[in-house]
Amino acid sequence: MVSLAAVVALAAPPAPVTRPVPGVSDTSFVADNGDRTMRLSIDMPVPPSRVWKALSTAEGWRALSVKTAYVDFREGGVIETSYRAGSPKGDPDNIKNQIIAYVPDRLLVFRNVQAPRDFKDAALFARVTTTIAIEALRSGGCRVTLSGDGYAAGPGFDALYGKFLGGNASTLVSLRDALTSRPPSAPPDRTASP
Repeated sequence: MVSLAAVVALAAPPAPVTRPVPGVSDTSFVADNGDRTMRLSIDMPVPPSRVWKALSTAEGWRALSVKTAYVDFREGGVIETSYRAGSPKGDPDNIKNQIIAYVPDRLLVFRNVQAPRDFKDAALFARVTTTIAIEALRSGGCRVTLSGDGYAAGPGFDALYGKFLGGNASTLVSLRDALTSRPPSAPPDRTASP
């Protein structure tokens, strides 16, 4: 996921980015301290409450293509997901994102606290904070912005950033498609972890 996440980012497995993803706006930038912030947005023709339900419930995460999800939705709680059906809660290969803060229908902030054992650079990924902001639009729809803060300089972070840039963009498209009952526009690469 996140994974939100992360998830994940939203908990989506990362995919290398080779070209822009249609419908996804990339306004990523480099902060004054040199860290990169990945910032991707997509407009959705659904109200913020629909997006919120997908992000705050196990059913919502499963609708986003994870096979297993456990959600303890509270500050300090954990969103735990797996791409394996029937993965037990607490499995060392599940993806766990700890909830740092939230504002219902508007904001979810989390950080990865467990990646699958074979995920390269899990310690670096644990230093990235993921924020999902939901902004109501006059049309009745909403804009969902997924940001990842803390991608420092160096080869490990470069590789991590490259993986999650494509994965997070695909996750936003999958979220929009799941909430609007459209078939996925471009299936995300499900071969990598979190």
